[in-house]
Amino acid sequence: MRDMSKVLEGWAEWARAENDSISYSSIAAGFKGLIPQNYHIKVPCTDEDGLIIDSCLAKLKNKCPDEYELLVLHYFFRVSKRKLAKNFKRDEKLIRVKVQIAEGFVNGCLCMINARLSMDY
Repeated sequence: MRDMSKVLEGWAEWARAENDSISYSSIAAGFKGLIPQNYHIKVPCTDEDGLIIDSCLAKLKNKCPDEYELLVLHYFFRVSKRKLAKNFKRDEKLIRVKVQIAEGFVNGCLCMINARLSMDY
């Protein structure tokens, strides 16, 4: 069984590294001193894995746009589930359940296409 949080964190690192069309500062104003110097940058997934996961996320976007939005906000933009709940004025438990449903959908897509990710080994 895959650790979907690990898979999606790898995808998010890959997407941030590859996506030049999003224009945002890597360090937001006022946050420069908050990130410790020994901050560990996670290793992105391979290009092949990233494209496979991206296609599964595209299917999620078509079927469940709300869950897709939560995954992108949580993994790509690193917004905590607690903050998502506060911003959407929802119970944190509901947000956690929706994120789990979305992760399960992506995992199901990966299983349906019998994808072998390099991070599986």
